[in-house]
Amino acid sequence: MYRASSLVTEALYRRVIGEHMARMGELRDGSTIYVTDLVACSHKYHMRRKYPELTIGFEPSMVLGELLHKGLEEVLKGEGYEVEKSVEVPVEIDGARYIVKGRVDAYNPGTRTVVEIKSSRTSRGIPKPHHVEQLNIYLNIMDVESGILVYVTSDKIVEYVIPRERVDVTGLVRNTLGNLVHPRYEWECEYCVFRRLCPYAREEGEKLYTDTGRK
Repeated sequence: MYRASSLVTEALYRRVIGEHMARMGELRDGSTIYVTDLVACSHKYHMRRKYPELTIGFEPSMVLGELLHKGLEEVLKGEGYEVEKSVEVPVEIDGARYIVKGRVDAYNPGTRTVVEIKSSRTSRGIPKPHHVEQLNIYLNIMDVESGILVYVTSDKIVEYVIPRERVDVTGLVRNTLGNLVHPRYEWECEYCVFRRLCPYAREEGEKLYTDTGRK
């Protein structure tokens, strides 16, 4: 019989939970809107401000994704990329000022190449629309012509060049603040940490509906 150990698990836990706890104040800040907020269910932004502690998780799949990001970022760092590069842009809505913030996985200032790293259980349906939109928001904020989406799944490692398309960041912020898109995608509720508290949570088979009339 082998003796159980928690040495590595505790180190991972301290790292992951510590990073989450350090962001608690910012998660409650209504003037800070993350790029990921703009490509997700708008009600999630409002729930996050009320219940930020619910975003803290320590699931194996999440830890695996974090480790994958760190590993690939180290590889790209050796190739001359800046990693976890913070980007932000001010947006004014009805006289109020907001900051849209994000963090690009890797950026090469010499070639002006933006790289976003994604892990997934399956390669089906990639590149995913919300990942493409997220990268496009970064490209618009940074004024870069194209970027690369890298997917690492259980059966593939693939890259997609995503050309920049115009994104109405102000419009997305307005939709998020007005809570007009909930959910944005049919699969969101299944994976949302707020689903048991959310009045808009969909059951399987329900039609997708938003206050904007989109289906």
